[in-house]
Amino acid sequence: MRSAPSRAPSRPRTVPGPDDPLRIAFLTYRGKPHVGGQGVYTRHLTKALVDMGHHAEVLSGQPFPIVDERVPLVELPSLDIYNDHFPMRMPGIWELKDRWDWAEVTAFSSGTFPEPLAFSLRAWDHLRQRQGDFDLVQDNQCLGYGLLLMERMGLPVLGTVHHPITVDRRLEMEHAESPRQRWSKARWYAFTKMQTRVAKRLRRVITVSRNSYEDICRDHLVSPERLHIVPVGVDPELFAPMPGVERNPNQIISTASSDVAMKGQRYLLEALAKLRTEFPDLKLIMVGRLKEGSAAQRTIETLGLDGAVEFVSGVPDETIVELYNSSACAVVPSLYEGFSLPAIEAMSTGCPLVATTGGAIPEVSGPDGDTCIAVAPGDADALAAGIRRALTDPDEAAAIGLRGRDRVIHRWTWRQTAEKTVVHYRALLEESARTAGAATTTRIGG
Repeated sequence: MRSAPSRAPSRPRTVPGPDDPLRIAFLTYRGKPHVGGQGVYTRHLTKALVDMGHHAEVLSGQPFPIVDERVPLVELPSLDIYNDHFPMRMPGIWELKDRWDWAEVTAFSSGTFPEPLAFSLRAWDHLRQRQGDFDLVQDNQCLGYGLLLMERMGLPVLGTVHHPITVDRRLEMEHAESPRQRWSKARWYAFTKMQTRVAKRLRRVITVSRNSYEDICRDHLVSPERLHIVPVGVDPELFAPMPGVERNPNQIISTASSDVAMKGQRYLLEALAKLRTEFPDLKLIMVGRLKEGSAAQRTIETLGLDGAVEFVSGVPDETIVELYNSSACAVVPSLYEGFSLPAIEAMSTGCPLVATTGGAIPEVSGPDGDTCIAVAPGDADALAAGIRRALTDPDEAAAIGLRGRDRVIHRWTWRQTAEKTVVHYRALLEESARTAGAATTTRIGG
């Protein structure tokens, strides 16, 4: 991993001109490289910004993202309480090196998810010694109190909210298996109160879809005039059809970025069990890691799907592209999505998409029977029926896949995402300069 040069005394910050390249501190409190939208968004957006001539520097906690070689990566390690190998571990007292470690372990001990708060404070502590190095900060879904401290010291912050985590909280509470689990979920998601307090105070916020826009206004109380839509993108040259690769009629593919109710994995596994009575050789490839003791693991065992589900993790994008090209269809079973990167990545390869209508997915996937096969969320029978359509009519599925690729490559690329984001960078800088100028005039005028 690359790190930024050692900290130097801050120098005065100058406001860039309208055509000057910008210096962006890009914050992501975790950046898993291949699954989960935060790591993918971080890598591709910062690369596109550098391609445009800007300077982007990533500050991240674990898991650290993979970034372009031209993008410096500043590692701000957390206590890594939620690592893949030993999640929910209690750090030893010898691991607590500074006040931010104490803040993290204290929040964890209270039962809430501590990373957003602790990371935002570590990032503020780092940036307050480097104020002159950056024109602005872009926050990727952290929304910790440290962002307000950055704004207070005069460093403009553009907030990015893919969707409000309050939706995750609501769905997890609804799917809790007992009152005790419901109480535990409520404690864990207590950090969303902080995110609401921070989001509604930021000068400018971007999100990825109209559905997320409405949810953020409602749940995070962000003023509509401060919130703007900038969709995410895909690399259509990487996620592309591969001539000569044949589709396996007994293979379907999905993405398992997290073991939470919102992702709908249970319904996909139930649909797979139903379909295997008709297609006994049908196999599901899950891009992601199977967590020991997870709900997904229990469901696989209960439904007798051992050997029918293969988890693939830690592989390069090229391998994922090949898996999309060799699968009969890709499935997005989510109850809710703020956008769905897996959907546009699958569509960009020409892989027929079976997707629910949860959240913003219809904005992305398009009409049923045209660019996707759309089904109701939270319904294993509907999901099985949608997959069955793709399996029993491969010619029509292939046509849907081709139309799906055409939809994606004309709407969503990372270059377009970067260009639209830069528009909001410059608008934020103008707003900040006007506010600073008005404050100076007020002080001079008494």
